Amino acid sequence: MTRSASLQRDTNETKIQLSLDLDQTGSPGKPDDIQTGVGFFDHMLTHIAKHGRLALKVTCDGDTHIDDHHTVEDVGIVLGQALDQALGDKRGIERYGHAAVPMDETLARAALDLSGRPAFVFKVDWVGYSIDPPAIVGESIGQFDVQLVKEFFNAVVNNAKMNLHLEVPWGDNNHHIAEGLFKAFGRALRMAIAVTHDDIPSTKGSL
Repeated sequence: MTRSASLQRDTNETKIQLSLDLDQTGSPGKPDDIQTGVGFFDHMLTHIAKHGRLALKVTCDGDTHIDDHHTVEDVGIVLGQALDQALGDKRGIERYGHAAVPMDETLARAALDLSGRPAFVFKVDWVGYSIDPPAIVGESIGQFDVQLVKEFFNAVVNNAKMNLHLEVPWGDNNHHIAEGLFKAFGRALRMAIAVTHDDIPSTKGSL
């Protein structure tokens, strides 16, 4: 059974086409396959595809003349929907996944559960931007607002109906922090979607 999905989302803010194949590992993460109009975001999505060993293709025509928020959030929505559709009834999957990724001085951790129930915990202090108490102005990686990292993963979580915990216990470079998070998510997702048996991984009998 093919575990794949192809979706389109058209709004006044973004027009997105996305295809995802969970089991196609021929050439994941080719730069030409991911074109959202936001260069840094393309780079991060490529890390999910590469480290998750996924075939991911995304194009987005968004209102980036306003800012990148709608593009990043809406791609997260569609990616989450595609994950949910491609997983089907989740029979045979591991369900849980986790990864710790060192990125130079940074350590990023991801733990997830494809539970069918969305929950999101994000424990990341960006350099120059504190979550507790929240700073008034966020920091940027080039032109990319670091606050959009959380917005992206929140959209994925709610639409894939997964439980995701992301944390960075230490790190002092925002590029490394973001890259570590996306790599850790990709690796944790690869573990969780692996088919290792033939039943539903829940005592309830469904996810």
